[in-house]
Amino acid sequence: MTGRVLHGILDGVGDTPLVELTGLLPRLGSRVFAKLESHNPGGSVKDRSALSMLLGRIRGGDLVPGRSTVVESSSGNLAIGLAQICRYFGIDLVCVVDPKTTEQNLAVLRAYGVTVDMVTEVDPETKAYLPARIKRVRELLATLPGAYWPNQYANPLNPLAHERTMAEIAQALDGRVDYLFCSTGTGGTLTGCARHIRAHGLSTTLVGVDALGSVLFGGVSAPRLLPGHGAAVRPALFDPTLADEVVHVSDLESVVACRTLIAREAILAGGSSGAVTAALGKFAARIPAGRNVVLVFPDRGDRYLDTIYSDDWVRAHFGEVSHLWQDPELLWQDPELTPAVGTC
Repeated sequence: MTGRVLHGILDGVGDTPLVELTGLLPRLGSRVFAKLESHNPGGSVKDRSALSMLLGRIRGGDLVPGRSTVVESSSGNLAIGLAQICRYFGIDLVCVVDPKTTEQNLAVLRAYGVTVDMVTEVDPETKAYLPARIKRVRELLATLPGAYWPNQYANPLNPLAHERTMAEIAQALDGRVDYLFCSTGTGGTLTGCARHIRAHGLSTTLVGVDALGSVLFGGVSAPRLLPGHGAAVRPALFDPTLADEVVHVSDLESVVACRTLIAREAILAGGSSGAVTAALGKFAARIPAGRNVVLVFPDRGDRYLDTIYSDDWVRAHFGEVSHLWQDPELLWQDPELTPAVGTC
């Protein structure tokens, strides 16, 4: 990558750094690495999915400036990835969001000239915003001429992009990836990584990281504070059997892990990155010494400054928990506060 000239900003998607985390769990006995997807030009792993789902249609003439409108549902990161691509090619984008979308993400979308369509009522059956967002997307498709829905929840080009993600990880570690931790939402990253692992005969244990209150691995839907991982409805492309192990993580555990990453590694990470970090903390006792462990960090933390990194917000939702920043193991290893690790 050094010295390479990019032919436009979209040429910068992928080839993100793999960074060793030497201070996160010093007593683990294994090497821990983070795949920093925040280094994609739009700031998250969703840049890969967005580019995969749109570029072929744009180059093939199916999406035309002035005549086409991309319509998608997103909690934030995919929307920004799509916004960057649509702005680059001069194509209109309407993004359906909900009140959990952070103010930072909304500001970025508006800077790109995106039309933001806010769903304010939850789906009456699931009590979640996602089904309501999808319903609104379908309404827009029926009324907007030239509208196209990439449909990140069912589009096979979403996971296809992440086969490359796993290929980059495997190449950097000469094929020795003993454990890979992936947060789950649409299932794109998990599915793409799993396909590469199986196609190349890697002995990697794939750990799916889900949110408490998510239904992806058979849990019961419940309210969640943090957007970006977990889901109230299982997407069409999601296959829970692809994960060898599953760890469920609470909102508080994600917050504590994000603050721990700042304290121990100087990494400002997003909520899903905190989730995979917390999952490693909860799973650590099951990892033999001398292994290579990789955490996929989907995004960065500057879009969570008003939530995860706001002391007032944290206190309002969880009480006084600042002592956990320096000693997160108190939370990760307390069976009264966290569910058991399960095998899928």
